[in-house]
Amino acid sequence: MKTQNFANHARYVPAYHGVLFVLLLATLGGAIVNLVKSWCDHTRIYSASLILALTIALFMVAFFARYFALRAQDRAIRAEENLRHYVLTGKLLDPRLSIRQIIGLRFAPDEEFVELARRAAEENLSEVEIKKAIKNWKGDYYRV
Repeated sequence: MKTQNFANHARYVPAYHGVLFVLLLATLGGAIVNLVKSWCDHTRIYSASLILALTIALFMVAFFARYFALRAQDRAIRAEENLRHYVLTGKLLDPRLSIRQIIGLRFAPDEEFVELARRAAEENLSEVEIKKAIKNWKGDYYRV
């Protein structure tokens, strides 16, 4: 697996982020055209409406499947980084840190983590600023 760094750490799955999205858009377009044609000739309106409703439901399923998985992983990251901070310092993470900041901190090695967590809380660093401040990137190869 390729070594992670700031430039390449974002996760992109072509089949999900590309193919599925294009297929859903094509299906939505076809469902709308089908409903308009059905409306004009007063036939199959019920089935055309159902196809459109199912297409919208598929969009929602695709969105929420990703959203829920990321939220669950964010909770796990918060717990992991809180434990790591506790092991290194004997104290929990600063409560001023947002989940986005904690997610940025997960890429910091132990040697940089405590100081960067302190700076992030005191200076209200953004997730991107935290990631850019990391000198020795620690990859997270299990992110959804």
